[in-house]
Amino acid sequence: MKSEWKKDTFIKYIDLIGGGTPKTSVAEYWNGSIPWLSVKDFNNDNRYVYTTEKHISEQGLLNSSTKLLQKDDIIISARGTVGELAMIPFPMAFNQSCYGVRAKDGLNKSFLYYLLKNKIKELKKITHGSVFDTITRETFSNIVVDIPDYQTQCAIASILGGLDDKIELNNKINDNLEHQAQVMFAHIRQKFEDAPERCELVSLSDLMDYAGGSQPPASEFVSEKREGYVRFVQIRDYESNAHITYIPISKKNKLCQEDDIMIARYGASLGRICFGLNGAYNVALAKFFPRKSYYREFLRCYLSSKEFFEGINNKGGRSAQAGFNQSDIKSFELLFPKDDHYIADFENCASPLFNMRLYNLKENKKLQELRDTLLPKLMSGEIDVEDVKI
Repeated sequence: MKSEWKKDTFIKYIDLIGGGTPKTSVAEYWNGSIPWLSVKDFNNDNRYVYTTEKHISEQGLLNSSTKLLQKDDIIISARGTVGELAMIPFPMAFNQSCYGVRAKDGLNKSFLYYLLKNKIKELKKITHGSVFDTITRETFSNIVVDIPDYQTQCAIASILGGLDDKIELNNKINDNLEHQAQVMFAHIRQKFEDAPERCELVSLSDLMDYAGGSQPPASEFVSEKREGYVRFVQIRDYESNAHITYIPISKKNKLCQEDDIMIARYGASLGRICFGLNGAYNVALAKFFPRKSYYREFLRCYLSSKEFFEGINNKGGRSAQAGFNQSDIKSFELLFPKDDHYIADFENCASPLFNMRLYNLKENKKLQELRDTLLPKLMSGEIDVEDVKI
């Protein structure tokens, strides 16, 4: 089958579409309904990008140099943080830090996505620019790709896409499970509001404590697991496996388990609640310790709520380097039952939902590893599509 593949430069198979910005800065341009993509809206671990921080109006689009991307076009970050990649599920506009990539006739659109994904490292190595790394048309002209016949393209896209379909289904199930837990949480808190005589106002610090992580020197970081090393968990690791790091086992390390409640302490991710990784966590993360074990899911729901997120950002965002401290945690007050068997009952109901989320998350990591192992082998023809049974 390999002998039937065609070799040529990448640019022969694609159309590149440049992004842009409105020619003038008019506030009304950003009150529209057209999604406006920027690099921060997507990442390599999500095949599709569905939501954007900004939306542009029809008038704004007319006054912009950008063009709309269509369904199943691809967007790639092309300046600064290069190589982030996603497919487009419906028409979207995009800014000048990105390129739209469209398959020419004879190239399967989904196959193109995985072909690009397989070439990300090579793209990054030959970026241009003296100030910022930049992907240009010349970058794509300098990369040679092997393209199989259309039937094989479809088969490769189907194999890899099937794995991504399952990952995305698990993510939707997890979103639904989290929603169910939040509905249950809202219901029990309403019960507390309806019977204040059975409750008391307590500080969040009465229900939990927290501990920040540690930060070994970068000189100790390694990218592969070794004897005597432990995974170093950073905020970005909860989104992607692209930067897995290990550090020496040490008494100074602060350890977390996959079911622990972790929170981002600083920066743009402040207040984000994370779970699902084992390792030694860094200073940008903190681990919450419920005072009683059966407080765990009640606290996870509270800490994941809009109420807490907005509150901690208001408190933590007061300084140039956003963050929070013990007094900030102590300042949160909430109604809590004097008889905490209500919380134990909530734990019994909510804990299975969380365990299902954790199971799906772990399955996704295995699916991602399988996909990423198959990707280069299928794209090189090392593995024949007829030999893959999933």
